[in-house]
Amino acid sequence: MNNAGSLHGVKGLSVGIANADSIAYGCAGTMRAQGAELAVTYLNDKAEPHVRPLAQALQCPIIAPCDVEKAGEPESVFGQIAQRWGRLDFLLHSIAYAPREALCARVTDCPSAAFSRAMDVSVHSFIRMATLSAALMTAGGCLLTVSFHGAREVIRQYGVMGPVKAALETVVLYLAAELGEKGIRVHALSPGPLKTRAASGIPEFDALLELAAKKAPLHHLVTIDDVGTVAALLVSNGARSLAGNIIYVDAGYHVVD
Repeated sequence: MNNAGSLHGVKGLSVGIANADSIAYGCAGTMRAQGAELAVTYLNDKAEPHVRPLAQALQCPIIAPCDVEKAGEPESVFGQIAQRWGRLDFLLHSIAYAPREALCARVTDCPSAAFSRAMDVSVHSFIRMATLSAALMTAGGCLLTVSFHGAREVIRQYGVMGPVKAALETVVLYLAAELGEKGIRVHALSPGPLKTRAASGIPEFDALLELAAKKAPLHHLVTIDDVGTVAALLVSNGARSLAGNIIYVDAGYHVVD
C-alpha cells in the first residue's frame, strides 16, 4: 500500500473531528504531514464551521457531513470516495456518544434506550463503516477506532462508556479475524485521558487527568499528536504484520494498579 514510514499516495477517511483538540484531528494532521490525502467528515451544520477550516488547512478534497444516526449519510461519504479515488487505504473512526442520563449515572441504572443508542453510535457504526471501507480496500488497508482504558478497568466517572468501549474492543478482534484474509488490518487506539470535547462530559474529568499524570510510569499526559504518530505508523506498511491490537498511548498508565 505504501512505503514504511511514508504515507505518500495513501488515501484515508477521518471521521470524528469536532475541533482542533480532537483526537481525530491530531491523527489527521500527522497523517497529512506524512503525505496522506484525506477525506474528512463533520457531524452536522452546527459542527461544520468548526471542522471545515481545519479540513481545508489539511487540503482535504472531500469534506462531507456524516451523522451515523442518519440513514444514507455514511453511504454518501463512501460514495464520494469511490467516485473521486476509487479506493480507500485507511479509516479512522473516532466517534462515541452516550446520552447524559447514561454517562452521569451508574451502569446499574442505565436506561435501555440510552444503552442501545450509545452502542449504536459508538460501536455498531464502526462495523457499518468497516463494511463500507472493505468494499473499497481492494488492495488491503487499515481500520482504526478509538477506545479508552475504562474498557478494561472500572473508571467510575466513565459510566456506561466502559461497557460500550469493551464491546468496541471485542469488535476490533472479530473484524481483524474476519477481514485479515483481505489484507485489512484492524486496531483500536487507547489513549490516556485527553482534554477533548467528548471528555468534557465526563464528571470529575480534571481529577482523572491529574491522577493519570501522577500514576503513569512516564509521569506525563499524552497529546493528540502523540496519538497521531502511532496512528500514522499503524496505517503504514511499517505495521503490515500487526492486526487485532488494542494499542495504549497513555505513558504507561494502563500497567499501573
